[in-house]
Amino acid sequence: MKRIALALGIALLLAIPTLATETVVSTHAVLGEFAQVIGGDAIEVITIIASGFCPAHYDLSPSDLVAVLDASLVLYSGFEPWMDTLLDAVESSATVLQLPGSWNTPDSAISKVEAIRDALSARYPDLSSDFATNADAYIESLRTLGATLQDEAESLGASSIAVVCMEWQASFVSWLGFDVAVTYGLPEGLSLQDLVRLTADGQNAGAVLVIDNLQSGISFGAKLAHEVGAVHVVLSNFPGAMPGTATVLDLFTQNAEALFTAVEPIE
Repeated sequence: MKRIALALGIALLLAIPTLATETVVSTHAVLGEFAQVIGGDAIEVITIIASGFCPAHYDLSPSDLVAVLDASLVLYSGFEPWMDTLLDAVESSATVLQLPGSWNTPDSAISKVEAIRDALSARYPDLSSDFATNADAYIESLRTLGATLQDEAESLGASSIAVVCMEWQASFVSWLGFDVAVTYGLPEGLSLQDLVRLTADGQNAGAVLVIDNLQSGISFGAKLAHEVGAVHVVLSNFPGAMPGTATVLDLFTQNAEALFTAVEPIE
């Protein structure tokens, strides 16, 4: 039914005249922020999915379809199950850039920034120098913050602290230096048997934290932390979904500080 409704919506929208604009459409806030920082005033960025929503469960709206129709560049990660259907159905001249993989560390974020810089430069070559300058400044901010956070984690002895971690946060937690002893997947696919198994694995590893991901749901992680006897810590994958995380740089900082605060009493 969703595919039928989507097809009908697209058919109606194709009949509506649209104005050509220099617009970048991003499926989520992370890629949208990268594009806006690089593009500055030269582009308008429209982000489809609010940061509090799980991208896999998002339902497209008519305004999303109009945005893609008018876009010059479309950015997406690949985990949006509706994106291929939308792109196949909408006749757009936009450059489409898929950026798969994690952005949860400064290093992985930098790779996304560089790819978006290159795509914008190819689309608007006259502005490539400005895009490069903006990207370089942002990359330097990411590297500086990354070094600061890793130094703090090392001073807390993160490498000797075993944790259980939702797999969508594992790259960030490992990058900080924590010992990710056990990981688990989407809670909606986990059973009571999984809870028992993960509890045993966490206890055997001496895990002191269970690190959850806000967007995938946190009730399973809370139960697991209780069973393991560990502190439950909730991190976010997207800026804007938790207080103090307006930007990706803020997100990295707040996620790291949540972990540091949780382990300080242990230390």
